[in-house]
Amino acid sequence: MQASSFSRALPRTFISAAIASAFAFAAINASADLSSRYVDNDGDMVADVPSDESQWVDPDTLVFAYTPVEDPAVYADVWSDFLSHLEEATGKRVQFFPVQSNAAQLEALRAGRLHVAGFNTGSTPVAVNCGGFRPFAMMAADDGSFGYEMEIITYPGSGIEGVKDLEGRQLAFTAETSNSGFRAPSALLRSEYGLEAGEDFETAFSGSHDNSILGVVNQDYDAAAIANSVGKRMIARGVVNEGDYDILYTSETFPTTAYGLANNLNPELAEKIQNAFFNYDWEGTPLEAEFTNSGEAQFIPITYQDNWSVVRTIADANGVTYDCD
Repeated sequence: MQASSFSRALPRTFISAAIASAFAFAAINASADLSSRYVDNDGDMVADVPSDESQWVDPDTLVFAYTPVEDPAVYADVWSDFLSHLEEATGKRVQFFPVQSNAAQLEALRAGRLHVAGFNTGSTPVAVNCGGFRPFAMMAADDGSFGYEMEIITYPGSGIEGVKDLEGRQLAFTAETSNSGFRAPSALLRSEYGLEAGEDFETAFSGSHDNSILGVVNQDYDAAAIANSVGKRMIARGVVNEGDYDILYTSETFPTTAYGLANNLNPELAEKIQNAFFNYDWEGTPLEAEFTNSGEAQFIPITYQDNWSVVRTIADANGVTYDCD
């Protein structure tokens, strides 16, 4: 297969059968690990809505946060029309919360300050288990296809011609909760190439995929593990240019950002919010202008149990546990 046209062409590879087999075995043991604050009586691996109605919340202002990016102000504009639509659908004021880190977003959810959110792929299991997050939607193309790939990138002339050349060099991750920015590449490098972070190569944590890409382009990092959907959108916005980085590795396809709710929202309000996602008309909106760059054009229904199976498996292969309490 050919490398992405967004960068200089290098061989494209996929997670080997051996590591995929290991992931499949680990998936057998993947199970819900909810905080003791929540219950899962229906077995769908997410926190149930409280049975005690006195625990339901129906705030006058709904707080929405999108997964941390380099410049949250850009995404406040991107989401502005959708949030106006959400206000009309719910009769509530809706506030955009510009989070600066995955930890800040998770803490806001757990503390009850965040009601509706888009959590990145790797943070979703943490939000589910520790914050009572109930995912219900994901962006997809017009034909219903969805997902992104993890890429390991480097700058032209770095001297890194393949993944094995990362030995002795520096690789930037985003955050330890990130799927494509940490967990997937860590499992891949360890299982397929025998490279252990901190032993065979130096590591850095940039905080976001945007920062990792810019760090490679500016030669602050030798290489980085990123979500290619972010790279495509940055190229489309002119933040970086085609050919600014080379792709060393492309993974299998993973689910994208999960959109969902705090588990204790009044069920009638929760239903209005979900309907607002699924009946939103993207045409001519800032959301369409931004996300069409990564092939996304609608929200589709998802379940954490099914769609996040591969992500839980990777986390399990990395020995991830959830000490929420």
